[in-house]
Amino acid sequence: MDKRTLFTQEQINDELAKLNAEALSPWEIKESKLLRRYDFRSFGDAISFIAQIALECEKFDHHPRWVNVWNVVEISLFTFKVKGLTQLDFELSTRMERLAKRLLAGG
Repeated sequence: MDKRTLFTQEQINDELAKLNAEALSPWEIKESKLLRRYDFRSFGDAISFIAQIALECEKFDHHPRWVNVWNVVEISLFTFKVKGLTQLDFELSTRMERLAKRLLAGG
């Protein structure tokens, strides 16, 4: 299956449950987008997260919408080509969770 194939609602529900089982705080779906807010300890940690995830985004050729204000990073994932959620969105969000856990743990 192409990683940019539009997920069904059942697939979205299954992937969201798996993602949230491992997440520090829950991801949510709103207006067909996968959303999450990260509150880091400092601006430096927030920018470190963005810089490191940017490298993953390039590897995936899949780029989130994000907003950064001081220590907060708000993420919105959506596959524009199919106007919905795909495997790429959930793979990238899983990588974001792993990195955020390391940064929030201080390492």
